[in-house]
Amino acid sequence: MASSRSPRTVRVLVAALALSFPLAPMLHAQDAPQGAAAREVGVITLEPTDVPYSVTLPGRSTAFEEVAIRPRVSGVISEILYEPGSDVKKGTVLFRIDGDTYQADVDAAAADVAGAEAALRSAETTLSRYEKLVGTGVTAADVDTAEVEVMQAKATLSAAQAALELAKLDLERTEITSPIDGIAVLPQVSVGDLVTANQEDELTTVTRIDPIYVDVQESITRVQQTRDRLDQGSLTRGERIEAELELETGRKFEGQGTFVSPPVSVSTTTGTSVIRLRFDNPRRGILPGQFLRVKLTFGSTPAILVPQGATSRASDGTLTAFVLGNGTAEKRTLASQGAYNNAWIVTEGVAAGEQLIVDGLRNLQNGAAVSPVAVTISETGVVTRADGTPDSFGGAPSSAASTGNEG
Repeated sequence: MASSRSPRTVRVLVAALALSFPLAPMLHAQDAPQGAAAREVGVITLEPTDVPYSVTLPGRSTAFEEVAIRPRVSGVISEILYEPGSDVKKGTVLFRIDGDTYQADVDAAAADVAGAEAALRSAETTLSRYEKLVGTGVTAADVDTAEVEVMQAKATLSAAQAALELAKLDLERTEITSPIDGIAVLPQVSVGDLVTANQEDELTTVTRIDPIYVDVQESITRVQQTRDRLDQGSLTRGERIEAELELETGRKFEGQGTFVSPPVSVSTTTGTSVIRLRFDNPRRGILPGQFLRVKLTFGSTPAILVPQGATSRASDGTLTAFVLGNGTAEKRTLASQGAYNNAWIVTEGVAAGEQLIVDGLRNLQNGAAVSPVAVTISETGVVTRADGTPDSFGGAPSSAASTGNEG
């Protein structure tokens, strides 16, 4: 007898039967199939280590010393005695002002001193004679008058000597010298220009750039967090804070910096503090005003380093890796605090003593049966079996680009 069920009825029954089966196998389709042959993978044992705690901050270079050269006496520039851009020492004569008038003032002041000295000698002689003749035609009042004249003569001499010193100073100031060691830039005047004492416009500028200062700005929040970590013991203070400098080109600057001024105030607009460091600059590789990056290393913190080549990052930023668990690959989600060399500084997701899968990762799935082989990783990220033979796990070799160290 022919079936009385229509095609539509058959489709409904098939759908109902499908819905009656568990959905779990479908939900785990991305995991490895059960009973699959174990594949060899390279593993390393995770160990705790002390990682340098560093922060990288932007900064600007500032001259160690910079002086605007201005005249202290008025006159006409008669000579410019330096080459622009050359090194000058403290006391080097840079400019000379016509000093004829000032030399005449010195001569006149010297004559006044000579006259005052003669007047003093005359007054002292008179006083000495009066003192011998008291009671024989010279009264005590005459002696008192002579004493006053001596004192007045001494005062006149002192004033004349002071005027002479001032005249000599003005004459000396016709030679304008550098007060510091440094580099003198282009002069802003020419021979024959008239300048005035203490004018607003400088004649030139002398700048000292060895050593040189670098000012960096740090968030006061992170400063406080670092102090908290030191207090809690999660960060061990180093013997000193290390400061390394990176130029705009990315090249590392030779030499270590030293602290000059720690944070002492906070900007009300940016919430940052300025830290000043000093770097030796014998080759003048740094000029004032340059934009630089400074890496400060405060100490070390205990952490687990996971090679970057053994991890993958999803489009949402999730960082994952595989560890060995009961003969299978177990996928873990990691939490990190920056990077150190070719490894992530991992704080959650793995523990010391676990075996991390670092090679044979291609197409590896969660729950896949694996056969671990001990391996080592070079500083450049190349994986080698612990017995020294090349790896043959069929996966992409572990490697990663160095990202530096960030706290």
